Amino acid sequence: TLDDKNPDGWVPEQKISVEEALRAYTIDAAFALFEEKIKGSLEAGKLADFVMIDQDITQIAPENIQDAKIMLTVAGGEIIFRRE
Repeated sequence: TLDDKNPDGWVPEQKISVEEALRAYTIDAAFALFEEKIKGSLEAGKLADFVMIDQDITQIAPENIQDAKIMLTVAGGEIIFRRE
């Protein structure tokens, strides 16, 4: 947890990997909404809502993900934030 009171989490046997979390928030969420044909993955013809991060969060320690910086945010195919 962020306050370090329970470093292994409250129910550590239920934790998921970074890859599982990314999938849960992307293609699996779109699938749950019956919208996997229009969003949930980066493919031509799909809605372009995504962020670009300064680090590959699948390659760093999970506790360091909070230090990753958002470099670019795209919503509806339009850039709505770009870090200078």
